[in-house]
Amino acid sequence: MIYLPVGRGAKLLVGEQDMDVIRGQALVYLESHTVMTLATDGPEGVWAAAVFYANDNFDLIFLSAGHTRHGQNLAANPQAAATIQENYKDWLQIQGIQLAGTVRLLRGKSRESAISLYQEKYPFLQSAGPVIQTALEKVNWYRLTPQLFYFIDNSKGFGHRDALELSAM
Repeated sequence: MIYLPVGRGAKLLVGEQDMDVIRGQALVYLESHTVMTLATDGPEGVWAAAVFYANDNFDLIFLSAGHTRHGQNLAANPQAAATIQENYKDWLQIQGIQLAGTVRLLRGKSRESAISLYQEKYPFLQSAGPVIQTALEKVNWYRLTPQLFYFIDNSKGFGHRDALELSAM
């Protein structure tokens, strides 16, 4: 059994096997979705933007132009939060991800690896026209590494969320 932080000082007792199941469910959720809402804070204040992502385990790879407000915010402050969810009409079906972590701008080989991973998730990019190819060469590529990660699953009870201890992986 391990204890996980789930909120302001609260602890949740979870078995190792249960945690493996939750990790697996969270990874399937990440892999089956495409858009995260990225929240940043910078010189002009807080901002949220929807961005496409590809996951590398629990890290999220995304791209954006450096001149965007969230791009400028990340240049000033690499801390960010994100959510991934669908639109649900029935609150008891809600599932999703909440996370917070650090974003870093990718360069060199890590940038090339990120582009390859992104193209695996979005294969149409490999045969995209010259306008898109040129844009992809000019944008910034980022990696969001979560320090806090919650998997929400209201099918287990209204407001249910499991905290994943990612540093233990």
